[in-house]
Amino acid sequence: MRSTWRIGVTGQHLRPRNLYLLGKHSMPQPAQPSLTATRQLLRLLQRLILLLCLCYFGVLLLFAGLQRKLIYAPDPRSVQPQQPDLDPQRVEQLTLNVGKNVRLLGWWSRVTPGRDSQHVVLLFPGNGGNRGNRAPLLKLWNSLGYDAILFDYRGYGGSTGSPSESAMAHDALAIWSELTTNRGLTPERIIVSGQSLGGGVATRLVWDLKQKRVTPRGLILTATFSSLTDAGAYHYPWLPVSLVLIDRYPSAQRIGAINCPLLMLHGQRDRVVPYALGQKLFNHAPATAENGLPKQFISLPNADHNDILQTQAAEVAAAYRQFLLAIDQRTDGDR
Repeated sequence: MRSTWRIGVTGQHLRPRNLYLLGKHSMPQPAQPSLTATRQLLRLLQRLILLLCLCYFGVLLLFAGLQRKLIYAPDPRSVQPQQPDLDPQRVEQLTLNVGKNVRLLGWWSRVTPGRDSQHVVLLFPGNGGNRGNRAPLLKLWNSLGYDAILFDYRGYGGSTGSPSESAMAHDALAIWSELTTNRGLTPERIIVSGQSLGGGVATRLVWDLKQKRVTPRGLILTATFSSLTDAGAYHYPWLPVSLVLIDRYPSAQRIGAINCPLLMLHGQRDRVVPYALGQKLFNHAPATAENGLPKQFISLPNADHNDILQTQAAEVAAAYRQFLLAIDQRTDGDR
């Protein structure tokens, strides 16, 4: 007998095969990702990438605009010698006009009150504070028989103006001219010394003097860098520092031309200017000075960046003393 089913009231008949086809098309199918959902996801990812790019370039523009505030951290307050416990009888307060409405303040800390020593050291400090923070260094040099001369950079310690690499290079030459022209010091009497950022200033000064065929007694660099670009790249590896940095202090490019005796000191625990950057700078320096004195590098295993005199003052003093003695002996031998 033929099987039929009656559906509804129309009297239509469906054969079993037709019922099978109807059931096949009415069964639920596995869900497939729609093209619309995929496009929405892609748009979301594009917006996220765009947002990240905008944030990155925002940070980059902020870094570029504020970079000098990151580099220079002055204490603008003027300071008197007695504030950091210096003997005011031994400290001459200095004023030097270096440009229009730009005046530098400084100290000449003498071994003997009222009398210049045979040799002096011209100091260029780091990027923070003011000359009052350098009192221990002034005392150390006085204990070695050297008068110590230190001017605050523009914007530091009552000095007027704003700091920059070009300004510091200009001012360093002005200070040198003041000492050698107006104060009667010969280059052979002056050790140039720089610490941290001041190492870049000191290296630039000695390099500029070399172009004029002038050679100071020696150069001492402490906890300084191969370049500020290298130091910046260490601290901000995710930024294109080499593209946006204005003040670069490329000491490694300059130190190869320097021909005076060289002493470098660096703390092995330095977290501000990595030890490797000090070694890099040293490797670019000539092996010997024009007087035949070999360059020297002193590692300070217990020192970080800002605690060198607190942790290893004795080692620093011994290194200075040995370096100065070697210069004295070489100078006497040349005579």
